[in-house]
Amino acid sequence: MARNLYIIGTAGSGKSAMTGAFQSWMHTQNLDVVTLNLDPGAETLPYSPDIDVRDWVVLKDVMEEHGLGPNGAQILCADLVALNVKEVVELMEKFDTNYFLIDTPGQIELFTFRESSRVIVDSFGHEDSALVYLNDPALVKRASGLISSIFLSATTQFRHVLPFINVLAKSDLLTEDEIETVVKWSTDPFALQDALEQEGATPKTVLDVELLKAMESIGLYKRLQPVSSETYFGFEDVYNQVQQTFEGGEDLRPD
Repeated sequence: MARNLYIIGTAGSGKSAMTGAFQSWMHTQNLDVVTLNLDPGAETLPYSPDIDVRDWVVLKDVMEEHGLGPNGAQILCADLVALNVKEVVELMEKFDTNYFLIDTPGQIELFTFRESSRVIVDSFGHEDSALVYLNDPALVKRASGLISSIFLSATTQFRHVLPFINVLAKSDLLTEDEIETVVKWSTDPFALQDALEQEGATPKTVLDVELLKAMESIGLYKRLQPVSSETYFGFEDVYNQVQQTFEGGEDLRPD
């Protein structure tokens, strides 16, 4: 049974790079994986998708046909993709694979808040799906930024009710000390709270601390796994978390 891994994150967090690099890493481990591009607005991709939603819906064409700007066209595209989802599923069923790596649209709100994305997830198989959430290093290297990123990932999880794997994307852009600090914040709420308070006592700081307490109480604290799509650093750890999510630790590598 194939598993669906949705690569999700804010614009510029490295979703397409992660999709292509993770596919390449899986191939080096003799794992079969199929890539699926869900972004009709992607102009170029760092990998060749096995299934490409642009075969059905293309942002530029929708803009011209309906006289829309890029934002309105993106929303319409999301709905049009959902209308074509049966054809996408039929193509997916032709592949005998362990994993589908699904590269989601650049704008996270199109996947998180549009009802069409729920249609897509349900059609692909809700029970066999997980989110790989990419945290932008430029945002999370500040304590208040990490809180914002955690809250956004939690919103995405609540919308889709899917297990998720928390990733610190583009970790090669941070120093070793910065990586160590961010990972510590993601595992130690007291260290994160101290860092928040050191940023200054503003109304936002007070709100961040209260949000932190709420998220901790409902179990939304998950360790950030640093990865680099440039060096494949951390990919084995992400794969192990995927196995824990779906198989309780059992490896799907071929004998």
